[in-house]
Amino acid sequence: MRTLDGGTASRFGVAWGEVTGAVGDTVTVLPIVVAVAALTDLSLGHILLGFAAFQVVWGLWYGHPMSVEPMKALAALVIAGGLSTGEYVAAGLVAGVALLVIGKTGALARLAPYVGEPVVRGIQIGVALILLRTGLTTSLDAPALAGLAVLVALGAVVTGHREVAALAVLGLGSVLAFADVGTLTPRLPQLALLDPGALSLTRNAIGATAGQLAMTVGNAAVATSLLVDEYFDAEASPDDLSTSMGVMNLLAVPLGAMPMCHGSGGVAGKYAFGARTATSNLILGGLYLLLAVVAVDVVAAFPMAVLGVVLVLVAIELGRSGVDTNDPLLTGVVGVVALLVNVGVAFGVGLLGSYLLARVRDGDGDPA
Repeated sequence: MRTLDGGTASRFGVAWGEVTGAVGDTVTVLPIVVAVAALTDLSLGHILLGFAAFQVVWGLWYGHPMSVEPMKALAALVIAGGLSTGEYVAAGLVAGVALLVIGKTGALARLAPYVGEPVVRGIQIGVALILLRTGLTTSLDAPALAGLAVLVALGAVVTGHREVAALAVLGLGSVLAFADVGTLTPRLPQLALLDPGALSLTRNAIGATAGQLAMTVGNAAVATSLLVDEYFDAEASPDDLSTSMGVMNLLAVPLGAMPMCHGSGGVAGKYAFGARTATSNLILGGLYLLLAVVAVDVVAAFPMAVLGVVLVLVAIELGRSGVDTNDPLLTGVVGVVALLVNVGVAFGVGLLGSYLLARVRDGDGDPA
């Protein structure tokens, strides 16, 4: 349910915090976006247009800062080569259908207890480990350049700006890429519908979707709903957020965008950097649109070694949130299975583990 109380003045404000809040939301988004564009067949311009459009859409719809983030489990798998581009896109569409059905039927309240916090954290740990492995391997492409990127990251950390370390390294890579390209040619990406023949709906894609949905239920729906209530005294129910994510993916992915979701991290990032109204979404939408027009040429020249360091930093941040669990053993098992097998199997192991633990603790199998 939308909450539009308070009128236009309270929904849209003019303050420097709205600008810094918008930039704060890019800390985890842009590194993953650039990595997906550099390592898959998806176009950076079309990906950025998707983020631009839905930053504006959800800012207007909800009337307060709302995050639009990559689906990180799916992104990590396609970056690591665990999914082909066709599987990645198909997984995004399947996730869109599932989230729309879950949201419209009000099933999230019944589903959430079965996807316990240790399972969600375990998938996060697994995704972090997959990104870490890929980042370290990619960094070996040019060790000296990777070392320079590490120094930039360390500089951000020692000066008290750890949260923007990945963005600082991304900036370094962009400068190096621009120096290689020489000039930018502004152009708006041409929209075209996805060729259905490019989709690859495999067992691997379905398993990846299951792992992503575990993260989405816990982080993008339930946790985001709680933060919106805490930070902005507004109502955005988990089922409403599930519905909006389903709609977003079914509209955007066929036009070349990457699978997207909401996320508590993005909401927290906006708030921590000063955003208090939906103006931050409008500003960020404009920023993504500008990048889509001018930065498309840069991604082809982005140094892979620098990109590897970016992925390592993203993995570290994702892992930091994953270790905050009330069941370290189950979380660790799920994470290791995700790394060594795949996230779909890890999700199944997590559900089984949660069920068995519930039986041991409650004696009747009640997951709540």
